[in-house]
Amino acid sequence: MAPRRCPCGTGLPYAGCCGPRHDGSAPAATAEQLMRSRYSAFAVGDAGYLLATWHPSTRPRTLDLDPALRWTGLDVLATTGGGLLDRAGTVEFRAHWRSGGEDGDQYEVSRFVREDGAWSYVDAA
Repeated sequence: MAPRRCPCGTGLPYAGCCGPRHDGSAPAATAEQLMRSRYSAFAVGDAGYLLATWHPSTRPRTLDLDPALRWTGLDVLATTGGGLLDRAGTVEFRAHWRSGGEDGDQYEVSRFVREDGAWSYVDAA
C-alpha cells in the first residue's frame, strides 16, 4: 500500500511532510511550511495544532472544525519574506473545499511572524 500523500499538495508522503510538524518533531522552517502544515491540520482535523501555531495576540480560545467540510486542495500563489532568516512573511493561497455536495474555495493572504525561532500565524491581511 502506498504511503498517504500529504494534503498540503507537495506530493510528499504525509509522514515526511506535514506529519512531523503536527507531531512536534520538526517545526516549520519557513512561513510557507507553516501555512502548508496549517492547511493540512484543517484537512486532518487537528485543531490543537492550529491553536498551537496561532500567534497569542490573535489566537481564539477555542476552535471548532466543521466535520462536514472536506479540504480538497491547496494552491500557493505567492510568498513574501518568510524565509529561513526572515522575521515575518506572507503567503497568498487558495484552499479548495467540498461540503454538502458543493465545491468552493477560500482565498487568503496570511501573515506570519517568527519569534524565538518559531513561526506562527498572525492573521489574514
